[in-house]
Amino acid sequence: MIKIAVTGGIGSGKSYISHLLEEMNIPVYNADVEAKRLTSTDPGIRRELVALLGEEVYQDGMLNKPFLASYLFSDPEHVKQINAIIHPRVKEDFARWVLSLNDCEVAGMESAILYEAGFEHTVDAVVMVYAPLELRVERAMKRDNATEQQVRARMAAQLDDEEKRRRADFTVLNDGSQPLIPQLNNVIEQLKSGKFIQ
Repeated sequence: MIKIAVTGGIGSGKSYISHLLEEMNIPVYNADVEAKRLTSTDPGIRRELVALLGEEVYQDGMLNKPFLASYLFSDPEHVKQINAIIHPRVKEDFARWVLSLNDCEVAGMESAILYEAGFEHTVDAVVMVYAPLELRVERAMKRDNATEQQVRARMAAQLDDEEKRRRADFTVLNDGSQPLIPQLNNVIEQLKSGKFIQ
């Protein structure tokens, strides 16, 4: 099975590309969604978060999101601590999910923080969804009903798109200038042909 990751900055269109892959019968694991699910439900994560932050991190059996967020955003070191608890569990969950797929030639993972989380080592190739900065800001403002300042602050907290593009194996341009399906077909064909070498 060929495993590909889809990444890109806020407003680049990662989720739309993942949706197109699913339309092409390529199942996609959404690492960001699954990380949230696991943080709420995984007993190992719960144990480690309680050991780090105390019982208050879960209230009435539910993750206390405001409490966790205030801890996370108070210090960059805190982000590293929390990620060290959650990201290994997401990698394990992705590996289990891949094993559960029968007769699947290509499977995908969507992750906004692919490189920051070290998830690029769990796949065979990385596809970067790329769009110009101003277009991404505009899309994210519209999608999230957010101000330009809020969107740019969130973007600044993630790895720079040019750096992601440099590290990726493939780039899909999502600025409306080129159709997306032929670009994706080209990526899949290259991977299936065996000509792609990391």
